[in-house]
Amino acid sequence: MILVTTDYIEGKTLEMLGIVGGATIQSKHIGKDIGAGFKTLVGGELRGYTEMMEEARSIAEKRMVETYADPVKWNRMSLHNIARSGIFAADRSIAQYADNIWHVPHK
Repeated sequence: MILVTTDYIEGKTLEMLGIVGGATIQSKHIGKDIGAGFKTLVGGELRGYTEMMEEARSIAEKRMVETYADPVKWNRMSLHNIARSGIFAADRSIAQYADNIWHVPHK
């Protein structure tokens, strides 16, 4: 499996499986947090947090690849996420516009 953020790689035929994303939440130790707080007073990049964010993304991508390698776990997680999804507010708004303003069928 190749995990990419594009739909085209020259010389390769790709099968689109969907949009993937992952995240982890981490924190630095109190010294780093206090130092970063002072840095916000004068502005500039918080390098420690940039590095932590990159590390967290790497961890999330690794977990995603490992989970995908286990079809039973992947399918269970996929079904669970689908079952927990609901109607988004934007979906409801568009349906209301279709009904009340545009008067077009939408289902």
